[in-house]
Amino acid sequence: MDLQQRINAFVKLGEFLSQFSQKAIEKNQPVAFNDLFFDGFKHQIKLAQEHNGWFTQKNVLFSIDGWSKQLTNSTINEWLSKYHFNTENLKTIAIIMAGNIPLVGFHDFLSVLISGQKVLVKQSSNDKHLLPYLAKYLEHVEPEFKGRIVFTEEKLENFDAVIATGSDNTARYFEYYFKDKPSIIRKNRNSIAVLSGGETSEELKALSEDIFRYYGLGCRNVSKLFVPHNYNFDSFFKAMYDWNPIIHQAKYANNYDYNKAVYLMSEFDMLENGFLMIKEDESFSSPIATVFYETYSSKEELLNVLEAKKDKIQCIVGNGVNESEVKFGQTQLPNLWDYADDVDTISFSLTIC
Repeated sequence: MDLQQRINAFVKLGEFLSQFSQKAIEKNQPVAFNDLFFDGFKHQIKLAQEHNGWFTQKNVLFSIDGWSKQLTNSTINEWLSKYHFNTENLKTIAIIMAGNIPLVGFHDFLSVLISGQKVLVKQSSNDKHLLPYLAKYLEHVEPEFKGRIVFTEEKLENFDAVIATGSDNTARYFEYYFKDKPSIIRKNRNSIAVLSGGETSEELKALSEDIFRYYGLGCRNVSKLFVPHNYNFDSFFKAMYDWNPIIHQAKYANNYDYNKAVYLMSEFDMLENGFLMIKEDESFSSPIATVFYETYSSKEELLNVLEAKKDKIQCIVGNGVNESEVKFGQTQLPNLWDYADDVDTISFSLTIC
């Protein structure tokens, strides 16, 4: 199977996924194998929701919608244009996936397969319904994928390299267990936003998407703010207000109530608006329904802090912070070339021989 065959297969997968948008789920008859897969995928979305209370239909469809927009012929070719693809050598790369947001491991899955390798997937129990179904779709679109995609719940065996995502604690286990294999081991990372006080209301409203999408569970969600000394949070809280219905989600509300009680009993200073708490804290990983903040007095001081803590940061949201910054509202809309932890999974896959 050559590279163009692989690209064509993922483009067709993108066309299939485009039927499941945030606006509507609508069947487009010309899509390949639609009669066989459309209703079944609707059922998998329902199962994903029932299995994981964080996977609401809105969040699942947001993820699917995002991937459908990336899996186009022009975007995939732009992504792959800088790489040199050799003749396939069909090594097996194992992927241990997280389960914090829907289809969180899809980019690794895509990168390994499109580079011409075989994939052995160990999924999180929190997100086990969507990807195997899409893998079956790929095998129908391009039969040569059969035998190259394996899902397992058992101990990983017979693989040549590994990509593993987990917490800082599990990463230590991964590093020891896979010490004799080429590997990408991902640890805890969080995203931050740098505010100057001069943001427009539109920028702050866009920031609310970075904070609340997926209930803040993704590594690309903003969990911490850097603000100038004496920053006034009034405009910030006003911009967050459209997300107030989030408090009616039981799991979110339980976390909000619990964390608020902890803060009050501990007599921590914090600000809150009924569905979000703001607390001054040097940590990057904030609990659900909480955003930490830290103040800075100069841009030079701020950049020194960010450089020292760069291994804790996934994305930096801002305007004029640095060259790699993400625009407000865009953290959960990464491009194919926006690699987690800035580690190029295509280059990694191509080096396994």
